[in-house]
Amino acid sequence: MNWTVIQRILGLLLMIFSVTMLPPVAISLIFDDQSWFSFVEGFGLTLFAGFICWAPVHKSKKDLRLRDGFLVVAAFWTVLGTFGAAPLYFDDSLSLSFTDAVFESMSGLTTTGATVLKGLDELPKSILYYRQQLQWLGGMGIIVLAVAVLPMLGVGGMQLYRAETPGPVKDTKLTPRITETAKALWYVYLAFTIACSLSYMAAGMGWFDALCHAFSTVAIGGFSTHDLSIGYFDSTAINLVAIIFMFCAGINFSLHFYAWRYVSVAHYGHDPEFKAYTFVLIVLSVIVVAVLFQYQYFDRPGQNLIHGIFQAVSIATTTGFTTAKFSDWPAALPVALIFASFIGGSAGSTAGGIKVIRWLLIYKQGVREIVRLVHPSAEIPVKLGNKAVGYRVVDAVWGFFSIYVVVFGVMLLVVMMTGVDQVTAFSGVAATLNNLGPGLGDVSSGFMTLPDTAKWVSVAGMLLGRLEIFTLLVLITPTFWRH
Repeated sequence: MNWTVIQRILGLLLMIFSVTMLPPVAISLIFDDQSWFSFVEGFGLTLFAGFICWAPVHKSKKDLRLRDGFLVVAAFWTVLGTFGAAPLYFDDSLSLSFTDAVFESMSGLTTTGATVLKGLDELPKSILYYRQQLQWLGGMGIIVLAVAVLPMLGVGGMQLYRAETPGPVKDTKLTPRITETAKALWYVYLAFTIACSLSYMAAGMGWFDALCHAFSTVAIGGFSTHDLSIGYFDSTAINLVAIIFMFCAGINFSLHFYAWRYVSVAHYGHDPEFKAYTFVLIVLSVIVVAVLFQYQYFDRPGQNLIHGIFQAVSIATTTGFTTAKFSDWPAALPVALIFASFIGGSAGSTAGGIKVIRWLLIYKQGVREIVRLVHPSAEIPVKLGNKAVGYRVVDAVWGFFSIYVVVFGVMLLVVMMTGVDQVTAFSGVAATLNNLGPGLGDVSSGFMTLPDTAKWVSVAGMLLGRLEIFTLLVLITPTFWRH
């Protein structure tokens, strides 16, 4: 293990991250909300910690290996979540405990959207902006951004990219060089953010709300500047904009990259995961809308339609925005929506969950096993489109699914042992491990009522979900540490 190069990279990344605490200072000065000093303190603390980490080993020029990359990613997300909490902890208007500050920071960076704050409408604008910015940075992954920056500082990034990129297939590159790949992803990500912000403004949002909600929409984060989330605006036009961009953000960003580079959308229709993703959202939306119509839940038929589609897309893509309190909806809708978050969005998107492509491979392998009962000697490959999927990928998918179930079960038991009821515990673990945000029961409006132990379990769940479990669990295996 190259400890010096790992320490050097962590120091560099912390110093880079400290700069992200300066834009909220400008927001604070614009709105005169008196919270600017907490961000200056956070900036100074993070910059100093990064410098202390980097200075003793800044001359280390060893190559970064894959094993080192996993450790850097896991360590940096843990450290970044802690230091990202500094402005929230220092701000007098919030009066957060260390546990709550770390929870809120980690929820933002992992694009979970679970919160321990209430009275958002009354909070300083700089705090509201900072939460949204955390989600935007975490959406594509601060590590991917660093991959584009670190080569200029003499550090390679392929190992980091492979450790960070979500999805079962991690070796596909959009461009021949990893640096160019990272830049390409960020160009697409930035373009979506600008387009989403302008669309929100055209639909009636002010510039501040439009920018903040664009950050969390494209990042599939779900944080809002209002307690009522998107429902605060009570606007069909804004709801439609959110639906469109939540749907787009849940698609593999490599498809968007190819559409941008080759000015074509034909490849979307040829992608098996995109077709499955679209199919799941359509079926879920139809079911939710049909049940709302059956129970005549809203007074106007149009409300049943728009609220049903909005919540289906928001929860299934693990965004977590709300236009209504879906936990109070009739029949099995609340549980069905929580279950949909286990599917999540596409691999290579900013969404959470297990990912559509994994479920698609599990389904196809299930069909293959049924066919084998009839034709036991047949060699039947699992295919995505016209291409056979290697056994190693299929085994990895099943391994991920098995570990996911075990981790979920353990977290559920631990949370329930803290005194939390079953519904709250189940939905709370699902909301954090799937990077969803809102849950049912006592966490339908936030996680502020949970005991500290349950909150730390939730923080661990956010990290496991964001880094897709294996990136963290590999660190506790003897094989990883064996020379």
